Amino acid sequence: MGDFLTFMAVSLTTLLRGVPLTLQLALLSVVTGGILAFALAFMRLSNRVWLDYPARAYIFVFRGTPLLVQIYLIYYGLGQFTGLRASFLWPFLREAYWCAMLALALNTAAYSAEVVRGGLLSVPSGQIEAARSCGMSHWLTFRRITLPLALRQMLPGYSNEIILMVKSTALASTITVMEVTGLAAKLISQSYRPVEVFVCAGAIYLVINFAVARGFTLLERRFSPERQRPHVQPNQIEESRV
Repeated sequence: MGDFLTFMAVSLTTLLRGVPLTLQLALLSVVTGGILAFALAFMRLSNRVWLDYPARAYIFVFRGTPLLVQIYLIYYGLGQFTGLRASFLWPFLREAYWCAMLALALNTAAYSAEVVRGGLLSVPSGQIEAARSCGMSHWLTFRRITLPLALRQMLPGYSNEIILMVKSTALASTITVMEVTGLAAKLISQSYRPVEVFVCAGAIYLVINFAVARGFTLLERRFSPERQRPHVQPNQIEESRV
């Protein structure tokens, strides 16, 4: 029993070293993918075919193919193009970390674009017409009316996407990125005790995703005042009993 607890403590300490890299990879992917997702959503909502169809094709391809295949294509496939190896991008794309980040960002952008588009479409047209009738410009209407209302609808779906991205960073270990799962695989090759190591790794991901889910719950309450529980004074309770 003592050996088991000691090994679990050592495993947890070792895997915690990969948490900063996991969080950094997830954060950069989500931010980059989020910016691209808004661009794709606006392209989908435009009435221009030359914008809508490329966005549709992009979303179809990246949602329809496995993320692992996308990581392999970027990490192993881009190096075969001579022009790319001679470009200024090669110092970044030859690194496993940046290839993993790029693949994760491109993948999450495809899913997030549909979340953003659904949120924008959920805004009642009456709200927009009322704002325009008050003399608001198109940009002011979007900033004060459309975007805040759309964010309320986007948060639940987008929180799921971020949680999936945190878990998807584990695939970066397949191209030698030493985040939590990469360190877990290395520790297993040394100790031959996969159960204990993967239990520790799963616990780390569970804690991270719990924090993410809790943070989005607080954001949902902030953006949706009607979901907040009203504060009831003690005298109000006594009056209600009477």
